[in-house]
This record gives sequence, structure tokens and C-alpha cells, in this order.
Amino acid sequence: MSRPPALLAPDPASPFPPAEAALRQPDGLLAIGGDLSPARLLNAYRHGIFPWYSEGQPVLWWTPDPRMVFRTDGVRLSSRFRRQLRRSTWQVRADTAFAKVVAACASTPRPGQDGTWITDDMQAAYLELHRLGHAHSVEVFDVDDSGEERLVGGIYGVAIGRMFFGESMYSGESGGSKVALATLALRLRDWGWPLIDAQVENPHLSRLGAESWPRSRFLAKVDQLAGIPEPPGDWTQRFGVVQAAALAEVSAD
Repeated sequence: MSRPPALLAPDPASPFPPAEAALRQPDGLLAIGGDLSPARLLNAYRHGIFPWYSEGQPVLWWTPDPRMVFRTDGVRLSSRFRRQLRRSTWQVRADTAFAKVVAACASTPRPGQDGTWITDDMQAAYLELHRLGHAHSVEVFDVDDSGEERLVGGIYGVAIGRMFFGESMYSGESGGSKVALATLALRLRDWGWPLIDAQVENPHLSRLGAESWPRSRFLAKVDQLAGIPEPPGDWTQRFGVVQAAALAEVSAD
């Protein structure tokens, strides 16, 4: 019989157990309890740990092995999709609709998933991280001839140092999440950020270019990248406005 995961101390500044203490079944379950305070969340991400639980459960903390990651120069869009993008009127921005992206991720049905792990408490916690300049969203808007715009996709996550930890993404229209991910990767690559954490392996992420890394390799890279000074703050101006059509020329096949 496997041992139970560690129970976290009430103090948000208390340390997490070492990653080697995580369970093999279920893969990566490291600790239970605690809260979703900014201090606890930032401490978790700095150590490659993230919360993932369902309504009615205590907070569960995970560090799976292997870990799914994107290299920011390795996101793949198919040739067919890039041809479609050449005619696209979509625009991509950052941190202009964070709450809408999180809410859309929470309400979007997922294959094989009953309900959502992005509970009301989780939404509130990441909204607070966003207010503090640590959590960011990338939003894809469909802009019509009159200038009216509609959110059609997005991704959000947490930035520490030069490491971006992806949390969730969604498509309101086909391809919306791909454009959000590819544009995020493009901007991060321009800034010298080499990796996006994608957490848990799935076939869709693999088709987009995600790689499966041993946890030890991932954690060593997180320790390096999260230690590079990058001040928190709003990304709207720094990110600018990207035309989705531009991805047709820069994305790898």
C-alpha cells in the first residue's frame, strides 16, 4: 500500500516536501491541504509544483514525472492551419481580459472530464496573482470590419523569472487556443524565455510540439529560469498587438 501524501502546514510560507517524495500512483501527487494564497502559490511554482483538485476536495499539489513542456521555439502549427491564418482577422493581446479567459477555461467542456478543476476559489486565487502582476493571459479576438471584437481563444498561466507555467487554454472557435499558445511562445522567445510548462502529457499537446521531460531535468531548468530577475507587472504594453496572420510565417511545421 502506498503512503498518503504529506499534509501541508497552515503557514503559507511553510516548505513543500521534496519532489522525490511525490507518489507514483497517482503520478506526482505530492501534498494535500494548505491554501491558495499568493505566497503559497508562488512558492509552489518556483519548485515546479501546481494545484489541481475538484470541487469538494482539499487542495491537492502535484509534480508529475515526466513533465510536459514546450520549447518556445518548438510550437508546431500544421501547414494547413498556417494557410488558414493568412486570411485571419484575429488579433492577439495580453492581460486585457484575464478574468474572461479564466472563466472561459473553467466553463469549456473537456473530453473525458466531468465538471472543472478551475473552481471559484481557483479563479479568485489566480485573479489575485494577476492583480499582483504574476499571472497573465493571452487573448485572441476576432475583429470585424466595424471594429467590434469577440474573444475566440486564450491561455493563462503564471510567470516567475523567465519561466512561464501554463495553466489552461481554451478555444471559443476552432484554432483559438492554438493561436494563443503560438503567439505566447513567439513573444516569450523574443524576450529570451525558453520554456512553457504544460504540466501533464496529452496527445493534443504532443501534436503541437510539447515534449516529455524527466522531472529532474524540468526542475533543474525551473530553478535556473525562475531565478533570473524579471519584475512582475502588466504585460499589455510589452506584449503589444500581434496579428494572427503573422503566425503563418513564423511557426514551425
